[in-house]
Amino acid sequence: MDLKDIKTQELVKKYNFKFSKSLGQNFLVDDSVLNDIVSGAEVNNDDFIIEIGPGVGTLTAQLLMKAKKVTSIELDNDLIPILQQELGENKNFDLIHKDALKVDFNELIGEEKSVKLVANLPYYVTTPIIVKLLKDGYNFKSLTIMIQKEVAERMNAEPDCKDYGSLSVLVQYYCNTSIIRRVPPTCFIPRPKVESIVIRLDRLDEPRVKTKDISFMFDLVRAGFNMRRKTLWNAAKTLHVNKEKLEDAFKRSGIDPKRRAETLSLEEFGLLADSLYDIKL
Repeated sequence: MDLKDIKTQELVKKYNFKFSKSLGQNFLVDDSVLNDIVSGAEVNNDDFIIEIGPGVGTLTAQLLMKAKKVTSIELDNDLIPILQQELGENKNFDLIHKDALKVDFNELIGEEKSVKLVANLPYYVTTPIIVKLLKDGYNFKSLTIMIQKEVAERMNAEPDCKDYGSLSVLVQYYCNTSIIRRVPPTCFIPRPKVESIVIRLDRLDEPRVKTKDISFMFDLVRAGFNMRRKTLWNAAKTLHVNKEKLEDAFKRSGIDPKRRAETLSLEEFGLLADSLYDIKL
């Protein structure tokens, strides 16, 4: 089949495909969204694209027409033969039958220089995938993903709003974020109950904040947001620092211990974490 003729509804009908609720399968049927994902990712013929959850290959086909190579990772046994039949003849297409959370992306990337992840991610796996891709330090230029609206808004949130949380801090520590577009439920089959957003995460050359111990900083971030209604003082106490040293650390950082985590910028989290880390040594 010509790549331009790959249509979701036709392929679902052709193969009598049955959607899996447990795998969070909602396939795109709106060409304008497909085009916006590909153009939003700025896919070009230098790019090695990794796609997670290709479905019946509608987005994959669009990517294959633009990219140097596309490697798609699919977990569902029933989709593998469909993807092989419809796209297998394309020399720049590679299909991996595996759980993306168990993939070593360094093996896939190899010596590739311009690596982008482009995907309509299943909602249930969004956060684990993003955490894996960012924290494991893979050589991605950008991640352009369609995800649940609420999750995208958390990634893009700024301090002092209800959406701002530990995911916001994690994503923005490693990336610049930009919202490409909203996607209503009518753009999918079957229709999900929630809106989606296409968001692009551009990996920074260096993390946004330099900190003495990344793990410790994120321990502080998690402690703060696990106790959103409590003060930073109460959150910091969970890191097992005695009262006198804790007072000294807050004084050195210049941050009011009565503040809450949701009011701190990423830079302030780094500053407070380093002050606390110093007194733990």
